[in-house]
Amino acid sequence: MEFIIKEYKGYSEKEILPLYDSVGWINYTKNPEMLQNAYCYSLKIYAAYENETLIGVIRVVGDGFSVIFIQDLLVKPEYQRKGIGTALIKKVLTEYKSVYQIHLMTDNNEKSVKFYKSAGFLMDEDINCRSFSVYNT
Repeated sequence: MEFIIKEYKGYSEKEILPLYDSVGWINYTKNPEMLQNAYCYSLKIYAAYENETLIGVIRVVGDGFSVIFIQDLLVKPEYQRKGIGTALIKKVLTEYKSVYQIHLMTDNNEKSVKFYKSAGFLMDEDINCRSFSVYNT
């Protein structure tokens, strides 16, 4: 399968909302204005395309020097396990190789843990840390 990765500029609700919906991220699709603002204020966004069809995206927030946070990594279900997520992660890790801290938070399931460990990420417990969050609903 051939796909290209390029920087995602602008915001097309027509292509972004179906992508988020395809992976069940309804907290974003229920609030498209918040998602559009999140995209507009992100540090960097890369998208994976097959021909002209958006099939995956990775969104980075942070200062780009001391810390970045990989906020979103989505690949349409029918395109998963084809190297797209790995290619998107590698693109970000290459772009921000000199950044001191690169963080992400994901679901605590075997598939996610295995994927991110294979990409070189450590779990907080592996580096004697704890992460904390506040969610405003």
